[in-house]
Amino acid sequence: MQRLFIILIISILSTRGLAQPLMKLDDIMSAIQTSHPLVKMYDADIRSMDETAKGARSWEPPELSTGVWMAPYNPSLWRKNADGTPGMGQYMISVQQMLPNKKEQEANAQYMQAMSAASKESKQANLNELYALAKKSYYDWLIVEKKIRVLDEDSVLLDFMIRSAEIRYKNNLGKLNAYYKAKAALTGIENQRIMLQNEVRQQQIILNTLMNRNKDVPFAIDTVYAIKEYPPADSSYFLQARSDLKAIDKNIQLAHLQQNLERTKLKPQFGLRYDHMFGFGGLPMQYSLMAMVKLPIASWSSKSYKANIESLGWKAESLKEQKLMVLNEAAGQASGILAGIENKKKQVTLYQQKLIPTLQKNYQIMQLSYEQNTGELYELLDAWETLNMTQLEYLDQLRELLNMQVEMGKVLEQN
Repeated sequence: MQRLFIILIISILSTRGLAQPLMKLDDIMSAIQTSHPLVKMYDADIRSMDETAKGARSWEPPELSTGVWMAPYNPSLWRKNADGTPGMGQYMISVQQMLPNKKEQEANAQYMQAMSAASKESKQANLNELYALAKKSYYDWLIVEKKIRVLDEDSVLLDFMIRSAEIRYKNNLGKLNAYYKAKAALTGIENQRIMLQNEVRQQQIILNTLMNRNKDVPFAIDTVYAIKEYPPADSSYFLQARSDLKAIDKNIQLAHLQQNLERTKLKPQFGLRYDHMFGFGGLPMQYSLMAMVKLPIASWSSKSYKANIESLGWKAESLKEQKLMVLNEAAGQASGILAGIENKKKQVTLYQQKLIPTLQKNYQIMQLSYEQNTGELYELLDAWETLNMTQLEYLDQLRELLNMQVEMGKVLEQN
């Protein structure tokens, strides 16, 4: 009956969070992807670049001018003379239009259309960082929930010991030498529970913040987790999977496209100018039609373009070295974390398969001895303390393993 009572109490305590909405890790990550301000910032920035790219093939605006042309300062000379000869001066309207360089237009379009691609990859790289923060907070919360369940079970067991000791003492069947130690342990468990509940609150605030929600919105999490297997990753994997490496590739491409655009600016640019004149004092209307050409290849006008081309070439080289640096760092991190994961798995397995089962059997034997009046309370209490400490140590080891998985997922960019 006592065991059935214990199981019933544990079942009731384990269902206390069901009234709150349950959120899985995938739900939280989806909320981050749609609601986090960083994502909206990148989306707006990408949209801005895409809208700018729509004007890549536009012409230069036409130039209009109007005014008096070759008119004498003496207005009396503007009028027609008495002998019928026309006056002097004209009123002119001018239109000027530079013709677009098709190669420059095409280079500009390619450059502007590629600008948002780098931001898209940077957005994904930053999302990967946010996902890692969310997963770490989620798994920390998960471990805390499991610790609280252990404390719930411990509270029931200690309460049983205390009540049993009181009954035995009243019937002169036991001593109080471990009674107060059990009561102190029960108080210590309540203190631990308060700290763990505060940690749950902190993780809830972190996750609500990442989801861009009110910090006080209550919810529960699914405490199911998985231990993953990670095959060794080579450079080709990182080049295909890592968004930050893809962003660097896009920036290298962008530098080359900008270089190409600067080269097209060294080409001549042609234009037309049309002038129409209204003569004063009977002077006939006249016009002029002129062709124009800009010559940026001249040494005094091409220096800035050539300097930009050279600068962009070195910028591309710098980005290539940055790419190699990030690639080497990612490969090194993955190898180190993978070795740590394999070692931590062995420790967790040792706790699961040997340490905890052995200590549980030891506690069960001590409990049976105590129930049969062949064992002392302090022996049962010592067995419980050892089991409780080992269970909490196991959960700490499991937290470290899950956090290693978070770091590995971040390095591999696996969600």
